[in-house]
This record gives sequence, structure tokens and C-alpha cells, in this order.
Amino acid sequence: MKINTKTRYGLRTLLELALNTNKQSGIFQKEIAVRQNISNRYLDHIIASLKAAGLVANVSGKKSGYKLSRRPAEISMYDIYKAFNNRMQIIECLVEENDCLKKQSCSAHEFWQNLNDCVVEHMESVKLTEIAERQKLMNDSNNNITYHI
Repeated sequence: MKINTKTRYGLRTLLELALNTNKQSGIFQKEIAVRQNISNRYLDHIIASLKAAGLVANVSGKKSGYKLSRRPAEISMYDIYKAFNNRMQIIECLVEENDCLKKQSCSAHEFWQNLNDCVVEHMESVKLTEIAERQKLMNDSNNNITYHI
């Protein structure tokens, strides 16, 4: 199983918005691009997917940026994943459209399905708030470095 770049960059974009929720004008796309080292052009696609998934909205008004559509505590890691992917399927045989000939006689199928379910449950249980709080702690500790000479 591999998480694609759009999903990873989507999380980084949402982290920027979650960490800067107090800005009235929202966060400008250019700011996100610079802070997260994502090309502005690629970020267009990321933000479009996040908007379509109902995770991001434009702040109303002239010269406005973006904000979260929901509180960070209401956005799960699985919500972010689904903004860029249909649903979690860790292996091909779990895809409903795939008519696996061995599905009924494969002893491993149940294992793969259970593993898939565990991954989804974990992603649903972790909220953007938790990731943002960890990031804030990391940012604070990196800003408080003291040098002894």
C-alpha cells in the first residue's frame, strides 16, 4: 500500500490551514505553496480536490485566501484520503469491480479484508486536530532552540 503524493500534499495543505485558523482573510495559496514547498500549479489541483470534498472553502471578500470548511476535529485522515482516492483498497482483489475467480476459495482474502478494515478504522480515528497539535509542538520546539557557546 502506498499513499499518493496528492494525499500527502493535501494533508500538508490542510495542516497549514489548521495551524492558521485565526487569520481573517484565510491563507493564500501562494503562502501554502512557499511554506510547504509545493508548486503553485500542483497546489491548484490539490485545493480543487479538497474543495470538491468539502474540506476547504474560499474566504469571502476581496483578496481572500482559503480556510477549512469544518473544524479540524471533524476532519479525519480518511476524509483527506478520500478527497484523492475512491476508497481504501490495500490490494486489487478487494476492489468490488474486480471479479476475482479465487475470492470464494482464497483463505488469504479474509486476512486482506481485515487488514484493510483496520487501516480504514485507524485513519477514521485520527483527526486533523491531532496532527496539527503535533506539528505545532514540533514548530515550537524548533523555534526555541538555544545555542551554547
